Amino acid sequence: MPEPEVRLTAWVHGYVQGVGFRWWTRARGLELGLTGYAYNRPDGRVEVVAQGPRTACQRLLDLLQSGATPGSVDAVVADWSQAGEPIRGFSAR
Repeated sequence: MPEPEVRLTAWVHGYVQGVGFRWWTRARGLELGLTGYAYNRPDGRVEVVAQGPRTACQRLLDLLQSGATPGSVDAVVADWSQAGEPIRGFSAR
């Protein structure tokens, strides 16, 4: 039985704009088989929305918190919910 899909919304705080963070996140999401997007918020955060199996979304969250990202992550605030409308691909917006 396939793992149920979930939606992860993560707000990444720190020096994460203008350093390739969204493109790095996009690449990790695609590698994990997720759909979603990463985009710059006006307040300096990057918002990441990822949809797919819970284990893959958790792996992406772990990577966002790993300290191995472009820039410098101070904190990641995550919210889990049921999968919503399908998202095509994984984009950097």
